[in-house]
Amino acid sequence: MKIENIKTLGQLKAAGYSSKSIKEELRDNLIEKIKSKSTVFEGVHGYENTVIPELERAILSKHNINLLGLRGQAKTRLARLMVELLDEYIPVVEGSEINDDPIKPISRYAKSLIAEKDDDTPIFWLHRNERFAEKLATPDVTVADLIGDVDPIKAANLKLSYADDRVIHYGMIPHANRCIFVINELPDLQTRIQVALFNILQEGDVQIRGFKLRLPLDIQFVFTANPEDYTNRGSIVTPLKDRIGSQILTHYPNDIDTAKRITQQEAKINEVQGNLVKVPELAKELLEQIGFEARKSEYIDLKSGVSARMSITAYENLISSAERRALKSGDDRTTVRLSDFMGVIPAITGKVELVYEGEQEGADFVAKELIEAAIKSLFVKYYPKVEKLKKQEEETPYDDVIHWFFNGGGFELLDDVNNATYNEQLGSIKPLDQLIKEYQSETVAEEVNFMKEFILWGLVAFKQLSKYRFTEGTQFQDPYGNYINNLK
Repeated sequence: MKIENIKTLGQLKAAGYSSKSIKEELRDNLIEKIKSKSTVFEGVHGYENTVIPELERAILSKHNINLLGLRGQAKTRLARLMVELLDEYIPVVEGSEINDDPIKPISRYAKSLIAEKDDDTPIFWLHRNERFAEKLATPDVTVADLIGDVDPIKAANLKLSYADDRVIHYGMIPHANRCIFVINELPDLQTRIQVALFNILQEGDVQIRGFKLRLPLDIQFVFTANPEDYTNRGSIVTPLKDRIGSQILTHYPNDIDTAKRITQQEAKINEVQGNLVKVPELAKELLEQIGFEARKSEYIDLKSGVSARMSITAYENLISSAERRALKSGDDRTTVRLSDFMGVIPAITGKVELVYEGEQEGADFVAKELIEAAIKSLFVKYYPKVEKLKKQEEETPYDDVIHWFFNGGGFELLDDVNNATYNEQLGSIKPLDQLIKEYQSETVAEEVNFMKEFILWGLVAFKQLSKYRFTEGTQFQDPYGNYINNLK
């Protein structure tokens, strides 16, 4: 019998339905996914051999879970994706505010209704997408919010005494019976609220205002926490940690390719921008390398982490910078330039927490340092290493470029020039063509100029050239150019 035809308890029994707990649901459906080699947590990258196996083990063990990690590590996304491991529909006693199982009712309302109507008790089917509840732990959260309290208005309307359990107003957790319930930033929850969770986690029942009320709630709890919260804003009390079955450590992407996949998946780029702006693969790598540099920078508080959201918003800003430039110059299509990376600075400064030294230097300075450090790190992947010390007569692959600047006296690259002017300006530095031909000959035509800019910025990072940033663009000179400018 199809579920849409099952509308009473009697029909449900006749169909052979047998109830099971939410943890059994998750376990059974995970087993099926593993056997069929299906992807369990779609869209989560970089956790295939670390976090996801631990999460699967926790589900198979029917544990409540704490996801512990720095910001921007997909903790909440993992919790939300667990919904896909639930049965598509489950039956619920109609009118129940805590999703009573018709076979195993726990509320007074459901028990009374079944006692009265027996097999004619009406039921409805709850979809798995409605079986997810989430609460951000903030200092103003109360026990009444999460668990429940006596409702004087209900008592007055129903003319009940306060000794009657029907005056209880259930909180978010009882309403999430037979659901996945997520509490984000658990350490921010006040200690007395954490204590109120003890019985729910261990015995599965709730205590409200001294009522002798036993509700064996069926809930899959998932908590998220930042390890730094244990000492800064609050802590998870030890007895509560003891009641959480599995604590799983999350992490940032371990390589640039994984980080790129995450950014490309999450960035909100519309079709118009996608058709107007081409992004070289090197630009995508450089953007992710900025995040890697930030996570080891002496100017940034590493304990607070550098969220993956930084790369995502920086990528959106990068596209928008190129789009704005093309709109101003009248180009129908453009390719991201390295100078467009100045447009990602606001996305960086808003996403990192600076230590004292960083505050002294300023957020804008730190962001530019990260961009330069990223260029320096990637440069040696594409071109020969620039040796710090070399003999005076020793030749290097970059001699012709450096000599061009010594002889030419400098080169200005304006930010908002059109494609034709940009191509002409970079095309004037002929030694760059030879470098690309020798070391990056497979570079496609559309990306050649980005590669040329990359060489110039790389040589600046290795102190082979100097760079001066002015309002409308960037000036490149020989290594002593800035020094001479400063003397003028």
